[in-house]
Amino acid sequence: GRKQGLDRRVADHLAHAGISVDTALTRGAGDATMLAGNAALHGYDIVIAAGGDGTVNETAMALCNTGVTLGIIPCGSGNGLARHLNIPVDIRSSLDVIAAGRSEICDNGEANGRKFFCPFGMGFDATVGHKFAQSKQRGLMTYLSTTFSEYRNYVPEEYEITANGQVLTERAFVVAVCNASQYGNNAFIAPTASIHDGVLDITVIHSGDPFTRVMVGVELFTGRINSNIIIQTIRTPRATIRKLPGTVHIDGDVAEMPETVEVECHPSNI
Repeated sequence: GRKQGLDRRVADHLAHAGISVDTALTRGAGDATMLAGNAALHGYDIVIAAGGDGTVNETAMALCNTGVTLGIIPCGSGNGLARHLNIPVDIRSSLDVIAAGRSEICDNGEANGRKFFCPFGMGFDATVGHKFAQSKQRGLMTYLSTTFSEYRNYVPEEYEITANGQVLTERAFVVAVCNASQYGNNAFIAPTASIHDGVLDITVIHSGDPFTRVMVGVELFTGRINSNIIIQTIRTPRATIRKLPGTVHIDGDVAEMPETVEVECHPSNI
């Protein structure tokens, strides 16, 4: 509903800043990557993604190393990258940012060849993401409801993380590889993560006990997750993670990955 008439609003608003806009609509997965790639090839200066982190991810991956600027109009459930960049979730205000020409050169992560710009996650958050993607309702309340429902039966898995010349073998609740600081909705999974430092923040939530895990859930929204005793942060430009093959999430979108996952930070690509 928020996107109804958005093409006209964008064109009218940015015309006052001397920016002319052509609109293209996505109709399925992969369309945003194709459209953004074509725009870059045809000499467009800016490609604006109107949607959530999944749409932003698809758009951004086509613009890496092209010199084309990514603009974001946050219209998703979480809007993690927009919030990390302090882009307002109000549509008019986000257009003001684009009109002002404020831009930043950003890192991106990569997992087995798949680019990500916020978190790449394995474990409980990937399970929640999978269930959330199947839900007919979107938004924060649906996400929280799905989280509580899945939490009761989730069993932590074994991970082997090789990074910075060391190997960590641990049963973990979540392993989140973060380029930016949050999942979205100001849930900070990696409060100290930066998109300018050339490294990834790997947040490991150890299995812990029910109380410490509940506290992690609270601290996600206060930015104090790193103070919890079951949290470990590994800052590294690259890592190898071994796990059971299965579901992961890439900027909130569900995917499948094999037993071995190679993650790497690519500095200042977008």
